[in-house]
Amino acid sequence: MIDLKDKIKGCLLGVAAGDALGMPSSMMSPEEIKERFGNIKTFLPAPEDHLIHKGLIAGQVTDDTQQTLALADSIIETGGVDALNIAQHLILWGEEMGIFNTHIAGPSTLRALNMIRSGKSLEESGSVGDTNGACMRIASVGIYGYGDLKRTVDAVEKACKATHNTNIAIAGASAVAMVIGKALQGENEIDQLIGYALEAVREGMRRGNIWYSASIEKRINWVMELVSGARDKKEAMQAIYDYIGAGVQISETVPACLAILKMSGGDPVETVRIAANLGGDCDTIGAIAGSMAGAIRGAKAFPASWAATLENVNNINFEHYTEKLYHIITGEVK
Repeated sequence: MIDLKDKIKGCLLGVAAGDALGMPSSMMSPEEIKERFGNIKTFLPAPEDHLIHKGLIAGQVTDDTQQTLALADSIIETGGVDALNIAQHLILWGEEMGIFNTHIAGPSTLRALNMIRSGKSLEESGSVGDTNGACMRIASVGIYGYGDLKRTVDAVEKACKATHNTNIAIAGASAVAMVIGKALQGENEIDQLIGYALEAVREGMRRGNIWYSASIEKRINWVMELVSGARDKKEAMQAIYDYIGAGVQISETVPACLAILKMSGGDPVETVRIAANLGGDCDTIGAIAGSMAGAIRGAKAFPASWAATLENVNNINFEHYTEKLYHIITGEVK
């Protein structure tokens, strides 16, 4: 029997766990990570000289989790996915966090939210967003889509409109959302989930403004060949970093995250540990890959100590979000 609440909570825990584990190593090369940390296995504070995360303590999350919960708040408030309401929640988050004069938010999100605040329309604000901000916060939308392709991609398109209204961003975010939704239904065969991701990419590429990018679909197929042909985990991780990339472009991030999911077999702890040591945008890659693995295996697959740390350090009530999102997708009323 599928424990849907455990899977929803696992998805959200996966975002936070991957985010917090990858926070100290984010924007570092694999060599620098190894030199500074050895092999990251648990939550660590950010180094004092970290470009973005200086001052963050062990277990503290970043904008990846914060924006994911901002979208969850919007879905809970409206009972669906509303582009304008999401924009309002993101702006409120940005004002509360003081992001508008910092490097806390990603480039596409920061540019778009500043445009909206200055009076620009949603059609204009998100017209060129092509970075991984579209998929880093998409977990709640994946939960809402619940594995139905049209419902999922329609919802992703609305969720992306304000900041990432391009075909490439919608396609990448749809891939992640679809994996989450199918995992909630009980699908746990990784190759099958990747097949659903590819289907969502093809549908997502029909949405939004046409924008230039490497093919997410072809990169997903390529990276699966790379990791399947690697001799060991170290070689597979290096292949992802060298050939696909682990930067902020969504055409790098989504294939890298799916490759990590393939490598880990869907195990959430192994997934976020790989992401934290991969190099590049470690916190975002960890949050995205963690969300998918968490949806596959559920909250019980994470150490209880991790969940407690994430809740206490960040003052996040995962049960609250789990209950609210559960009742929205099942139509049950307490």
